[in-house]
Amino acid sequence: QVHLVESGGGLVQTGGSLRLSCEASGSIFRIHVMAWYRQTPGASRELIAHIITEGNTFYADSVKGRFTISRDNAKNTVFLQMNSLKLEDTAVYYCNAEIQDHIWNDRRDYWGQGTQVTVSS
Repeated sequence: QVHLVESGGGLVQTGGSLRLSCEASGSIFRIHVMAWYRQTPGASRELIAHIITEGNTFYADSVKGRFTISRDNAKNTVFLQMNSLKLEDTAVYYCNAEIQDHIWNDRRDYWGQGTQVTVSS
């Protein structure tokens, strides 16, 4: 069993910052891609950033230059530093990871439970 647990969400004013964390635990052989998605009511879940094992990153245009994704491979943890937050960043943020639980098994997708980020004016 693999679990992803997020933390760090909350309420912040526009222009403020928050840092999200997501730790993977359980039966883990290797974590490949780690990513952050977000979702607002009535909308599809949106990929906003991902990072591969070697450190290469991707950002959606909507967060580029404001958000930074990073990971600590030794702690199976991914972070999302969010700066210059805007009202439109309000959403539930989900952690995602592609994980091999055994050397002989394929990668599987795992999701965290989600953490609410609310940006107020």
